[in-house]
Amino acid sequence: MKKTAIATDSNSGIVPQEADELGIYMIPMSFNVNGRDYTENVDITYKEFYRYIADSKTQVSTTQPSPGQLTEFWDKILEDHDELVYIPMSSGLSSSCQTAKMLAASEYEGRVFVVDNRRISVTQYQSVIDAKAMADDGQDGETIAKRLEEDAAESSIYIMVNKLTYLKRGGRVTAAGALIANVMNLKPVLQIQGAKLDAYAKSRGTKTARKTMIDAMKKDFETRFKDDIAKGNMTLHASYSDMKLFEIETWINEISEAFPGFEIHAAPLSLSIGCHIGPGSLAIACAKKTR
Repeated sequence: MKKTAIATDSNSGIVPQEADELGIYMIPMSFNVNGRDYTENVDITYKEFYRYIADSKTQVSTTQPSPGQLTEFWDKILEDHDELVYIPMSSGLSSSCQTAKMLAASEYEGRVFVVDNRRISVTQYQSVIDAKAMADDGQDGETIAKRLEEDAAESSIYIMVNKLTYLKRGGRVTAAGALIANVMNLKPVLQIQGAKLDAYAKSRGTKTARKTMIDAMKKDFETRFKDDIAKGNMTLHASYSDMKLFEIETWINEISEAFPGFEIHAAPLSLSIGCHIGPGSLAIACAKKTR
């Protein structure tokens, strides 16, 4: 039986200590702050990151692992494993997945399997957990990658943006639009359905936005995921960006009340999302279990 490693990037929300506990390999993402590169959970913390983006004079952008960083990361893992399955963020949100696929095909054919199952943050986390379970069950890398990609469309994320200030900085909304939305207390709800981030709805106030997200997820459960819900194949997640503990707990409890019987996995949104939407955001997500 082949010894198969499972690897991912920090867009999954997995931190180094958790990766060690789970037996998963994780490459941290980098961020450029005013021309200087920082590595997530290495020389920039979660709180430091949000302090940087709160400053309107600070320019923060995401960067992807270079081919050299990836090969060094993979080579070290392959010293002790026959093969590895690498699960980066969705190709629809970054070119890092396609870069990894080309690198694997040209230099690691048959040993590195790059998965594009179009997920990010807590849904990407679920893919990593499922991949590890399959590897522990003795499934090989090719099989694991194929099964994850077969379930590529079986996830959903709804995100409430607290302020449009950060989307304005990224050029995704005009300055006038952001100002009007902030003055009127509009809370846009965005969605990630596989490949890309799209607008879903506009809500007046946080309470209404939370209800909009929960209603959207209920609709998904009653339609898109009806069969998998009946089979007990769906997971449910609560997520957030730089919020107070009581606000996080309130959101988790609200989801629990709306979806009784589900175990809620709660974790911060990945910093790659937080970079674009800023602090104070909430999200609800679901993902099909791949086994």
